[in-house]
Amino acid sequence: MSTATVVDEEASRILVHDGEQSRARYPDEEGFVERNGQRLFYEVYGEGEQTVFLLPTWSMFHSRHWKMQIPYLARHFRVLVMDGLGNGRSDRPHDPRRYRAVEFARDCLAVMDATGTESAVTVSLSAGARYQLELARLAPERMLGAVFTGPMFPYTPSHLWPMRSKLVWWAFARPAISPRLYRWWGRFSADYWRRDYPAFAEWFLSRALPEPHSTKAIEDGVGWALETDPKTLATTVLDEQSAHRSGAPRKLRGLAQSLNCAVLVVSGDRDMITPPRDARALARLSAGKFVTVKGAGHIQHARKPVGFNLMLREFAEDAFKRPRTPRDPTVFRPDGRPRALFVCSPIGLGHAQRDIAIARELRALHPDLQVDWLAQDPVTRVLESEGERIHPASRHLANESEHFESESAEHDLHCFHALRRMDEILAANFMLFHDIVREQRYDLWIGDEAWELDYYLHENPREKKVPFVWLTDFVGFLPMADDDAHARYVTADYNADMVDHIAEHPEVRDMALFVGNPQDIVVERLGPELPMIRDWTERHFDFTGYVTGFDPADLGERTKLRSELGYGDDEQVCIVTVGGSGVGADLLRRVIASFPEAKEGAPDLRMIVVAGPRIDPRSLPSHEGLEVVPYVHNLYRHLAACDLAVVQGGLTTSMELTAQKRPFLYFPLRHHFEQNFHVRHRLERYGAGRRMDYEDSPPELIAAAIAQEIGRQVDYRDVETDGAARAAGRIAELL
Repeated sequence: MSTATVVDEEASRILVHDGEQSRARYPDEEGFVERNGQRLFYEVYGEGEQTVFLLPTWSMFHSRHWKMQIPYLARHFRVLVMDGLGNGRSDRPHDPRRYRAVEFARDCLAVMDATGTESAVTVSLSAGARYQLELARLAPERMLGAVFTGPMFPYTPSHLWPMRSKLVWWAFARPAISPRLYRWWGRFSADYWRRDYPAFAEWFLSRALPEPHSTKAIEDGVGWALETDPKTLATTVLDEQSAHRSGAPRKLRGLAQSLNCAVLVVSGDRDMITPPRDARALARLSAGKFVTVKGAGHIQHARKPVGFNLMLREFAEDAFKRPRTPRDPTVFRPDGRPRALFVCSPIGLGHAQRDIAIARELRALHPDLQVDWLAQDPVTRVLESEGERIHPASRHLANESEHFESESAEHDLHCFHALRRMDEILAANFMLFHDIVREQRYDLWIGDEAWELDYYLHENPREKKVPFVWLTDFVGFLPMADDDAHARYVTADYNADMVDHIAEHPEVRDMALFVGNPQDIVVERLGPELPMIRDWTERHFDFTGYVTGFDPADLGERTKLRSELGYGDDEQVCIVTVGGSGVGADLLRRVIASFPEAKEGAPDLRMIVVAGPRIDPRSLPSHEGLEVVPYVHNLYRHLAACDLAVVQGGLTTSMELTAQKRPFLYFPLRHHFEQNFHVRHRLERYGAGRRMDYEDSPPELIAAAIAQEIGRQVDYRDVETDGAARAAGRIAELL
């Protein structure tokens, strides 16, 4: 039973889809093959001959439903996927006979031929089981292994009897069936689909994904369903030999018994679409292995991808006669040194600065400790500059910064929605992490806002093998003022998921460290009927104080620092920076536009615009006397020397300026809940910075603010300087 629930039936309704999302991996090859006048779209990922073919399912979905499997499998095998007729980029014929299971099987063979796939391990979902059985009948020599998940194998009497009779299909012409049946499986009628197809899609997906906190998976499924239409979907079930119509048990028994390859049948014990007893019958008849996944519904590969992916990999390794990769690496250290794997979030550069400081303090306590970093651009630039050891597998990480940049508009980033839409990327990156720790032994895992690590370890607690430390500088997603009821519902549901994770598996986080103090936490609830954020955080976290990554006292006397950095005594230096991502390019352009007028108000102004690691300085406009530079290592030294900074609303840069007692203007991104609530609250507590609204700040207003603030004496609250040592001291207890 879920310990934290958010119930609001109206708010939970999903009627629209957000469109195509960034992918964790893009195909190495894609194309079309034509069979009997119909075009079939396919994609190929990876290389080699050992191929895993992820088969199409009912035309309500296209091949993107395999998105959580493709990136992981493609690192170990060649992966082939296709859109079945009726959805995706394949054609949508209206001849019911074209949607027979045997026709889908022939389509699969046509795609195998077109892609040079001699044989494959095949994987099916639901109705795809019928296509898979027909494929094995037509070309048994090309199937090296068969994985069935939630198979539609109507062998025993079940709650899906309407799907096998003519009653529901009779309703296509005459929808006057009993109210009770109509309320449930009576929705399977063309009349209902024509009147309210989105409602049917949402109803079906909510039954296919009954696991708590499945809002994103349901939303994806509804979106894919809406890429076909009621007429096409009705066509797929009108023929007597359709995969969704009556299947003679004798024929199905024969197809299952004739399978001449290794078989794995996977069923969720909460599957409300195809009953587990039918899946068990398929496994028995085919002499295959049967696995029941506790707590899983019909589309478990989307909702519980980690366990499913691991089963697929091991099954395929056996089918291809590869040595199976062991689950638990042996404890082997050639030099005998303890090892820690540090996973550092790439969203901004602040995590890198503080994590390096913590790692240094850890090594001071354990001089023989080896720290390996799993990180990506732009964090790797900081790590490389500091001589840290980056794990070579980091190059395989799916790019999170690029995703966030693709989600942004002009100084606008709905951070929470961007994070939700990053689910495929997070799953792929967790699977990469899992590969690393499966093959190499570490004594400690540390994740600094490594969301994929924390989430999937809680979803799969048995995969946690060594002590795990979680760091963050905020707790709780918060809705924006203009969010609708659904957005507010989903935000609270994500928080409820976190609360449930900690309540159900407190053993996953051996240590949770909040980078800050209790007073830095906003006075808000995690959601309706959920705890206050501060109360909950104080119960489940230790507090390190803020970690700047440096001690301002170590920078020396400011006049000397300015001279060392090339800033004259007669200059008023303004540093403009937006952090490590490309999201802040629009703010840079607007501040640049303010420069001529700002120069009039402050004649000694010297403005230096730092484009950072992901913005090309050549893409920015310039003015005479204005300097535009690329990434600057240890930018905090320049911030300490400046007379004013103009920044985005990120926590790291603003807290560096606070610690160094420098005046600054900050512009939180629109719809960025962390910058608008968590960071703003913390800065107000420190009495630091002047908040400005981008939307209401034309260049002339920014110029006036620069002239007013530059060189102003400030009186901020002191920022502690021992945060890294405090964090390292706690972490060291686990080594």
